[in-house]
Amino acid sequence: MENTFFDQAFRDSEGNIVIAQPPNLPIIVFAVASLLQLILPTGQIHVGLDLIAFGSLFTWAWLELFQGVNYFRRALGLLVLVGLIAWKMQLINIF
Repeated sequence: MENTFFDQAFRDSEGNIVIAQPPNLPIIVFAVASLLQLILPTGQIHVGLDLIAFGSLFTWAWLELFQGVNYFRRALGLLVLVGLIAWKMQLINIF
């Protein structure tokens, strides 16, 4: 069977098309920390939760970029990683 660009972009090593996957630990931690930020909108705990949310999403993006099951997942990791860095740089007024 010929390995086409579509196969490399969207299929995993078992031949399944993979666009979305069940949430893994970094995504779950990101979601919980983000929800807790809504409950605690100010203070040091909010800052800590923001750091945890950012770190877990950064970790997820990094893992997808280097260990994603296909090119689509790796590109998604790169897009999220670049977006996170740009967002944080904008928040600290580098841009």
